Amino acid sequence: MSKFNTNLVHGIPGNENKTGAVNPPIYNSTTYAYPDTESVIRWDYARSGNPTREFLEKLVAQLENGDRGFAFSSGMAAIHAALSIFSPGDHLIIGDQIYGGTFRLFNQYFKRWNIEFTAVDTRNSAAVKAAIKPNTKAIYFEPFTNPLLHVTSVRKIVEIAQQNDLLVIVDNTFLTPYLQQPLNLGADIVIHSATKYLGGHSDVIAGVVVTKSKELSDKLYFSQNAIGSVLSPEDSNLIRRGIQTLTVRLDRQLLNTQKIVAFLQKRTDIKKINYPGIPGTSEHAIAKDECKDFGAVLSFEVQNIDVVKFVNNLKLFQLAVSLGAVESLAELPAKMSHAELSDTELLACGISPNLVRLAVGIEDADDLIADLEQALKLASNS
Repeated sequence: MSKFNTNLVHGIPGNENKTGAVNPPIYNSTTYAYPDTESVIRWDYARSGNPTREFLEKLVAQLENGDRGFAFSSGMAAIHAALSIFSPGDHLIIGDQIYGGTFRLFNQYFKRWNIEFTAVDTRNSAAVKAAIKPNTKAIYFEPFTNPLLHVTSVRKIVEIAQQNDLLVIVDNTFLTPYLQQPLNLGADIVIHSATKYLGGHSDVIAGVVVTKSKELSDKLYFSQNAIGSVLSPEDSNLIRRGIQTLTVRLDRQLLNTQKIVAFLQKRTDIKKINYPGIPGTSEHAIAKDECKDFGAVLSFEVQNIDVVKFVNNLKLFQLAVSLGAVESLAELPAKMSHAELSDTELLACGISPNLVRLAVGIEDADDLIADLEQALKLASNS
C-alpha cells in the first residue's frame, strides 16, 4: 500500500477515458444517454453522480481510510447533509466552541425540525457524559477549536460514545487527513470545509464528508442526492488539484508557524499564545498523541498594544477571515468572525477584544515575522 504523500497524487487511477491524460477529465454533462431502455447504466443525471466528483470523493475516502466520500458545494452544505441523517426527537451533544455557522445551523434550522442539542466543553468527559439522554444519538465536535485552539481527545469522545451506542462526528477542517485521521481513532463521520487546506488557494468553496460504514454511506448518499447541494465538476477538479500539494503546503505552513510562535514567545507585549504545539499543557499532550503535528492556526492576546492599529498595519498578513490557503491571514475574532456575539458572550467564550488569530501561509517566515514586528512597533502604547 502506498504512503500518504504518494496517495495524494497517485491514489486513484485517473486515466479511465483511455487517452493517457495524467489528470482525470472534467465531465460537464448534466445527463447521460442510455444505450437502450433495458440498459443498467452507471451514470444518468449529474446531481446523482458525476465522474469528476466521484474521483474526488474516492480520493478523500482513501485519505481518511473511510468507506465512502461525498463532495458538497460548501462546508456548511456538507455539515447540513451529515446532520440530516437524524430524525425529529433525536438529541445531539455538540462542542461549545464549534464554528459559528454550524452553531447557527443547529439553533436556527434543525431545532425547527425538533432535533435537540446540548452544547458542552468536549474536553470535559464528565460534562459530556452528563449531557447524554435516552434520545441522544451522536456527539459532534471540532478537535481543535476556533479561535482559542482548545483540544479535545477524539479517543476519549469515542470511548464515551461507544459505551452509549452513539455516533461520533468530527469536523476536522483545521487538521486535514494529513495531520489527523479521526476515523482511524474510532470516529464514524469526518467533515472538512474543503475551502480551506484541501483546496488551499482561496479560490473555491467546497465541503466533504467521509463515512466509516456502508450503513452511514447509504444515509449520506440519500441526503446528498435528495438535498442536491453537490460540488460542480469544475470545483471538484480544483479541490482534487489542491489536494495533490496538501502536504507540501502544510509542511511549509507548519514550519512557519513554529517560527512565528517562537518569535511571539520572546515578546513582552504578547500576553498569551493559544497554540497546541507549545509544550507543558494537557492539550499539547493530547495533540501530540493523536495528531501528526499541531496545525498552522494560532491566536494570541496583546498587551500595551492598540490591537486595531496592529492588524491595520500588517502588510503581508491580509486582514481577512478563513484559513488554510497559501497566503497568511490575520483577523480580530471579536470584530470579525465572532462579531455577532455581545461583549458578555465574547468574554464567556474566552474571546478577548485583544485576541488576534493568524492563519499562517507559505511565505518566507522571516518576512512574516518582520511584518508582525513592524506592526507591533507601530501599535505600541508605550
